Amino acid sequence: MKYKYSIIESEKSIIKNLHNCFKKFPEYTCVGASNCYNESLDLILEHAPSIVFVNVDGLQNNDSTAFNFINGLYHYMEKLPFIIALSNSTELAYTSLKNNFFDYLLKPINEFELRKSISRLNKISVNKLDKLCLKSYKDYRFLDIDEILFLKADNNTSDIFMNDGSTVSAYKTLKTYETILPENFIRIHNSYIINQNYVSRIHFGKSECSLKKSSYHIPFSKLYRNNVIILEKTLSKKALLSLN
Repeated sequence: MKYKYSIIESEKSIIKNLHNCFKKFPEYTCVGASNCYNESLDLILEHAPSIVFVNVDGLQNNDSTAFNFINGLYHYMEKLPFIIALSNSTELAYTSLKNNFFDYLLKPINEFELRKSISRLNKISVNKLDKLCLKSYKDYRFLDIDEILFLKADNNTSDIFMNDGSTVSAYKTLKTYETILPENFIRIHNSYIINQNYVSRIHFGKSECSLKKSSYHIPFSKLYRNNVIILEKTLSKKALLSLN
């Protein structure tokens, strides 16, 4: 499973510190870092990260507080990400706890302390993401990830095909979605990513995958053939095998 995190922090050295620590956790990807609450809100609404690290000591040139910002997220999100405080001291630890922060890390970030936080998150099944947020200016559209059949590249944009027959255009490249979508989404072609949960047939002779709940037959290319072989083995493990 791929997870995402974002950082709200003024000190570039701390941002770099966190990035270096996360090199030991390749399943986590940073979707952005900012020292501006409005930019951070935009990042959170667009990418729905599992974890948000926030400097609770205060951001440079900003009169608001981290606690006001986090509490304000309830106006925009039904379920908040896990919030982890960053601070130079333990002074605000109790306040953070009262504001439902998940953890409190002292700066500079210690890799062992971060590992303990990540382990606790994994233990409680962190971030079962079920929505994909498509943002266009002030318009936010939310798609149920489990209802996506496949994605098709269209120049520098992507078309998202849903299981109800509808198609949604998104202003991001296929590479972007390959990075952020869960592991059941498999790249099988330069132009296609499919949801393996809907695969009903893999025809290696025709180099195509058929999807249930649709009449689509999605081609796969030599470049991504190994992905399809892995997909076939994954699905075969879950199936009773009958030879004709």
